[in-house]
Amino acid sequence: MSRPRWKSLLAVASLVVLGLVIVAQVVPYGRNHSNPPIGAEPSWNSSTTRALAARACFDCHSNQTRWPWYSHVAPMSWLVQNHVDEGRGVLNFSEWNRGNSEAGEAAETVREREMPPRSYLLLHPEARLTDAEREQLALGLDASLVPTRQSRADQVSAGVVNALSADHANVDITFCEHSTIWTGSEGQRWRPRI
Repeated sequence: MSRPRWKSLLAVASLVVLGLVIVAQVVPYGRNHSNPPIGAEPSWNSSTTRALAARACFDCHSNQTRWPWYSHVAPMSWLVQNHVDEGRGVLNFSEWNRGNSEAGEAAETVREREMPPRSYLLLHPEARLTDAEREQLALGLDASLVPTRQSRADQVSAGVVNALSADHANVDITFCEHSTIWTGSEGQRWRPRI
């Protein structure tokens, strides 16, 4: 008696998938699991904020990444490496001395549940935050990181004001709570990106 056709197709499909996974191991991307040296961390407002950030953020947003077993097996290694590369590129708590353009957005992404991402939480349940922890982390990130953003905004604003004052005599500057709006002599308005 021969096997049913669906079982034969399932066996062939399984062998093809297994072959692809084996061949994928040859691809070098996703194997550079280095943790560069720690340069400088932010001036945390409390040890609790740092501990919550370490638990929920540091795997992708620091040089203290914990590389789980599946980060060594393609194609998962590609996904993990990509997340870490992107996370470190946007906001790196271990290289605070190099500047972090997205520091001011960190608390908002935590509040809006964009971070940590759900895909990360599936494999890292220890990174789940209660509502109280989420708010505490967001408040701590605001207190720890926003002053850095504000000082950068002050530097950029001062540079832009000096550059504009040389070229445009009639420029009004309106400082709002979270942004600066520039108005030219002909009524055009623009907001510099900080």
